[in-house]
Amino acid sequence: MTARRSLLVRLLAGAVLIALCSIAATAWLAARSTTVAIQQQQGQALADDAKIYNTLVGFAATHRTWSGIGKEISKLALDTGRQISLTTRDRQLISGQPVPATQTPSAVVWPLDLSTGLGGTPTDATGQIDSRVVGPFRLSDAAKSRLDDVATRVLSCVQDNSGGLGKITYDPTGRPRIEGASQYALDQCPSTALDEIDSQQAKAYSNLQSRVNACLAKRGPTTPIKLQVDLSWTPYFGVTTSQLQPGPASRPGERPSVKSSAAPPLPDPAAVEACMTVSRRALLTPYVAPPALLFVSTHSEASAEFDLSPANQKRIAGVAAAILGITVLIAAVGGIRLVQPLRALTKASRQMTSGDENVRVKVRGFDEIGQLSLAFNELADARARTESLRRAMVSDIAHELRTPLSNIRGWLEAVEDGVAKPDATFIASLSEEAALLQHILDDLRDLATADAGNLRIHPERVYLGLLLDQVAGTFRSQAEHAGITLSSATIGDIELEADPVRLRQAVGNLLANALRYTPAGGTVRIEGRIERRTDGGVDGRGGGRGEGDQVVIDVVDTGAGIAAEDLPKVFDRFWRAEQSRNRHTGGSGLGLPIVRSLIEAHGGTATATSTLDKGSTFTLRLPLHPPAAERITAAR
Repeated sequence: MTARRSLLVRLLAGAVLIALCSIAATAWLAARSTTVAIQQQQGQALADDAKIYNTLVGFAATHRTWSGIGKEISKLALDTGRQISLTTRDRQLISGQPVPATQTPSAVVWPLDLSTGLGGTPTDATGQIDSRVVGPFRLSDAAKSRLDDVATRVLSCVQDNSGGLGKITYDPTGRPRIEGASQYALDQCPSTALDEIDSQQAKAYSNLQSRVNACLAKRGPTTPIKLQVDLSWTPYFGVTTSQLQPGPASRPGERPSVKSSAAPPLPDPAAVEACMTVSRRALLTPYVAPPALLFVSTHSEASAEFDLSPANQKRIAGVAAAILGITVLIAAVGGIRLVQPLRALTKASRQMTSGDENVRVKVRGFDEIGQLSLAFNELADARARTESLRRAMVSDIAHELRTPLSNIRGWLEAVEDGVAKPDATFIASLSEEAALLQHILDDLRDLATADAGNLRIHPERVYLGLLLDQVAGTFRSQAEHAGITLSSATIGDIELEADPVRLRQAVGNLLANALRYTPAGGTVRIEGRIERRTDGGVDGRGGGRGEGDQVVIDVVDTGAGIAAEDLPKVFDRFWRAEQSRNRHTGGSGLGLPIVRSLIEAHGGTATATSTLDKGSTFTLRLPLHPPAAERITAAR
């Protein structure tokens, strides 16, 4: 094998190519590091902008003025490295450095309208008002203390029912909530007190509810809403905003008085949300700092953190050399591990070609090489079995031919020595041995033809009953001489397409075999019938003939039977139940293999069942309608 075609060399070449591609990719990534650094700084700038805006919005949400914001801005400028300025809408400086009149503000800071902000701030359901704006909805210290006690008791109950799960959290108003527990545990520990509107909050909720309903009334008749403690709402069914009597606003949860009971339309959720935003903004404006303009300077351009200077070029070359060396080492180790089993397979193949039938290779793992090794061992086992069968077959053929030839030679030598006379008895003995020899040769010729796939059959219209009677008549005298009752029967008038000569040969072989192993006083019968197929199955009863119908021929005897362990071997060549090869009790061992070859050539099957000391049944199944009138079939 040339080095150019060596698998190891090709693996190494592939590894070097991969390494070179990796080196090129590494150099490209190194050259692109400046762009990556700039992108990282841009991402940090966005994060800083969000942090600045969120902090200022939070301050405005919890303070009525911007007094004291200077400390927050200084701290933000120090943390982010940005220049921050805050002015009123008319650009009066609140904190930071003065800004030019032409500079565009980065954002408008007002917690009641987040649509002009930088994003990243917590919002309520409307997405317009910062959730940290509480105003008149904040709980008093006394209310907080009371609700904390309730929440503590409820949490203890919830944890008892949920295996210790659950905790207390607080919303911006200071109201405690139970979270982290299952709904089942919460249902077992009712906490209605935590969801009730406090008396000090009732005025704010009532004011907000009145504003929302007034806003909805301007849009047309609709059912008024009722606010919940979390600012969710439910409609008052059967009441319209135009029917509400003027007067002091009702407290949340109280049903307004109405003038009639006409069924109003339900409020539009989009309209409710719009009115809720407008009403909350009007109600909360006195509690937050006024809108302000935010000016934030941009980061300076990012400097390149990597360039292709001579030092960096040397660094790249060193890394590339290291990658190349490691790749070659890994490829060499992997290639050697791959080539070793292939060389072992090559060596074993050559040993097998030289005649060593016991050579095997060691299976390492379950990868492709392991599967190849396993397949090689299976091939070697199959070859050894085939060779063993061939040797046994040659030995059996030699033995079968040696016996009649030895008898003929013995008789001839006896005549030459004057011991025997060439009379009629002598001629009959020689004729019998010659016929036996011819029979063996004919059987071998039939098997060789079947093995070559050249076993010809010539199907024609055959009456099964007549054919079986003919075969039975041929063996009638032999059966009477052996004291055996021979009978033939056919159920119905059966016609099929088959080769009559080959079919008589197959049935005759089975009948001869049955007579040979049936003792005097026994019976042998031949039965023919049609096996019907209905719905893809077999019922064996009447009905019309279909394409799947089969002709079944049974040869049943009451002979010695065949042991269960020997039954799978009955169609093997040269196998006989009588291993002593006594010709008075056993034939050549080729009759049943020929039967199987002939029936398979017809597209059928041959099977056998037997019970020891009770008898055997050999069954032939042939298609009632073969696919062709004449064909050449390869028999197994």
